[in-house]
Amino acid sequence: MSISEIKPGKVEFQGWIENLRDKKSMQFIVIRDLSGKIQLTVVKEEKPEIAAIFSSATLESTVKVTGTAVSNEYVKLGGIEVIPDSVEITSRAEALPIGPESSLDQRLDHRWIDLRCEKNQLLFQFQSYLIGAMREYLDNHGFTEIHTPKFIGTASESGAEVFEVKYFDRKAYLAQSPQFYKQMAMAAGFERIYEIAPCFRAEKSHTKKHATEFTSFDVEFSYINSFQDVMNLEAEMLAYGLAKTKEKYGDKVKEVFGVDIVVPTLPFPQMKLRDIYDELEARYGFTVPEEEKTDLTTEAERLCENLARDKFNHEFMFVTDYPPAKRAFYHMRKNGILQGYDLIWKGIEITSGAQREHRYEEICKNAQDKGLEKDVETYLQFFRYGMPPHGGFAIGVDRLTMLLLNMPTVKETQFLFRGPDRLTP
Repeated sequence: MSISEIKPGKVEFQGWIENLRDKKSMQFIVIRDLSGKIQLTVVKEEKPEIAAIFSSATLESTVKVTGTAVSNEYVKLGGIEVIPDSVEITSRAEALPIGPESSLDQRLDHRWIDLRCEKNQLLFQFQSYLIGAMREYLDNHGFTEIHTPKFIGTASESGAEVFEVKYFDRKAYLAQSPQFYKQMAMAAGFERIYEIAPCFRAEKSHTKKHATEFTSFDVEFSYINSFQDVMNLEAEMLAYGLAKTKEKYGDKVKEVFGVDIVVPTLPFPQMKLRDIYDELEARYGFTVPEEEKTDLTTEAERLCENLARDKFNHEFMFVTDYPPAKRAFYHMRKNGILQGYDLIWKGIEITSGAQREHRYEEICKNAQDKGLEKDVETYLQFFRYGMPPHGGFAIGVDRLTMLLLNMPTVKETQFLFRGPDRLTP
């Protein structure tokens, strides 16, 4: 049984030795598993064999215990203690190589130990539930989960940022995103799909929000009228996921992380890129050279947190009306304006989404303008035999978790971080 299931009576369970107080006549041992903690009480005179086992035990060793659980109002851990009848050390731990004072790099070197703490385990339980809630929203709205290949034959989207690997007698590349395959699913008539899977970016970035491998939550769906449909669905999905997660984990997250989960109101506010720069200057005196206003600078992105709060009393804000020059060729353009958006949350971009170009002649022209027509020959075939109007978006799961829990870096919200300088464990 798990520790959280223990009630007065005969019990058998396993866990880690978290704390051990070895007194003259008694021992008090705290055992932990993922579900909680329980106190064992050993009277040395009555159980000398068990006392001897614990006297030589080390913290973080694992044990198997059988005994009797009894109520005791003086015990802080749920008012129950266990009087053991037998104890087996199932694995003896050496002295731990990291502790509370260790640096982040030291903790990442021994991540399997770092993850044992309540805070980290809650983080991943919380993350799992949040992603499950967003998946539930999509399932309830007729979406199908797919799984696309991560080996691709051409460095398609941005050749400078892909990992090249040996694939038998030829070269292959790790996929930066499932974008092309999501659109292939639209051509196949799937209409509404999503995927939660790893993506790979060969970027030598050392920021708090970048990783060379990360988990992406990708969504694509057909028969849209404009990119506004894409924004509306994403906002509804996030609001649904955050509401469900707050209901289950809100109190615990507040206790452990000191964070109030805010369920956003609908619709999310939106502003055009040019208007954002005007507002940032008027409100905060922030200016950038004219040539930099074709995208959000890092500082402008950061100030969007204040702008969303001060102007709309909201944590989220959609940014629209980007020029197409720096955006992917498969995003639709209309009158020189990109039919897409970024979603900013707490001063950091968490999504780029758009209506895709579904017309064969237009997407061929866009690819040609970017000098990519040879690289995307297979992709372009998807559009020759009928393609519905469609759009989609992607959210980085690790970045989403980082922002929600106010963590300092995605290094702490990934199970195992991968960056330019880290490939182990």
